[in-house]
Amino acid sequence: MRLDPCPSSPNCVCSQDDPSDSQHYIEPLEYDGPAETAVNVIASVIESSTGAVISSRTVDRVDAVFTTRFFRFKDDVSFLVDTETKKIHFRSASRVGKSDLGANRKRLSALLPKIKAKL
Repeated sequence: MRLDPCPSSPNCVCSQDDPSDSQHYIEPLEYDGPAETAVNVIASVIESSTGAVISSRTVDRVDAVFTTRFFRFKDDVSFLVDTETKKIHFRSASRVGKSDLGANRKRLSALLPKIKAKL
């Protein structure tokens, strides 16, 4: 199970990118319990987030679109629950532009503690 890798531009972060790539890599989240619980928690946190809409949900994945407040840019965010490694992987990427001024990393840095607290 893999998420799409980040492009070379700095407007994306992904927990499945090379850990030596500090521009794109972000640490995955470990979890205990059933994958269904993890997916439900992820979906709940996304649904309570401003400007977020879940676009797809399966037994091990949640995809969402976040719309930025000021310029109304759309960013794609994906969460993948890996039942073998008991890790939650994620990717957040801007659809347009080359730089996001750290917005995708900040978004995940805000979402992940909320997810972890509910797991």
